[in-house]
Amino acid sequence: MLAAERRDHLLGLLAREGKIVAKDVAAGLGISEDSVRRDLRDLAAEGRCQRVYGGALPVSPAAADYASRQAVAPGGKRKVAAAAVALVRPGGALILDGGTTALAVVRALPQDLACTVITHSPTTAAALLGHPLAEVFLLGGRVFKHSAVACGAAAVEAAQNVSADLCLLGVSGVHPEAGLTTGDAEEAAMKRALAARSADTWILASSEKIGTASRFRVLPWAEISGLITDAGPGHPVVERIMAHGVQILAAG
Repeated sequence: MLAAERRDHLLGLLAREGKIVAKDVAAGLGISEDSVRRDLRDLAAEGRCQRVYGGALPVSPAAADYASRQAVAPGGKRKVAAAAVALVRPGGALILDGGTTALAVVRALPQDLACTVITHSPTTAAALLGHPLAEVFLLGGRVFKHSAVACGAAAVEAAQNVSADLCLLGVSGVHPEAGLTTGDAEEAAMKRALAARSADTWILASSEKIGTASRFRVLPWAEISGLITDAGPGHPVVERIMAHGVQILAAG
């Protein structure tokens, strides 16, 4: 089998099974694991899979740049946002992440809702200017342009001085084994810092992120209150996530 044929086979397997186990592929094709690993390295370099120990997982669509992500699954993000807004209580304090789903949450918030919103995202803060009764606290630090959020030591320190009833957190990938992931180590650390300052943390994940993974883990399943997704309860990956004891809030 030619190298191009092997890569096509690997991509087909990834689409069907949702993962690649290098040793199983090598045994099935009668080739060395080194050959499979080389193919996976090439595919990962092209952004077509996320390499993990022993194989690969589907790559998250959130690996794209911020402008491109705004056109990805807007309907799913609106459904997730509508379900998330139902968790926000009048007079409460909300920590709201950055990203395109967080912007959908802002758009779904009632204009007359009195609440406090704490965010490390300049775009999220700016979007809240049209909500006259929302008190907005913007946490500062180095701006990570991929997600348009502040992160780094200064932002983490600022997060340690706030607290909230609810945290709505976005991630790049949601996978039963890889967990909740994102593509940047400092952004992952910032998300952990925000979640630690809230009584409840819910993950915002439209269906295109379910079953995908990025490089850095954000939080273990045990440290979140639940997952908000428009992927149906019969979705095979959602069922595997529920086996971890994760509460699913269906959006849509």
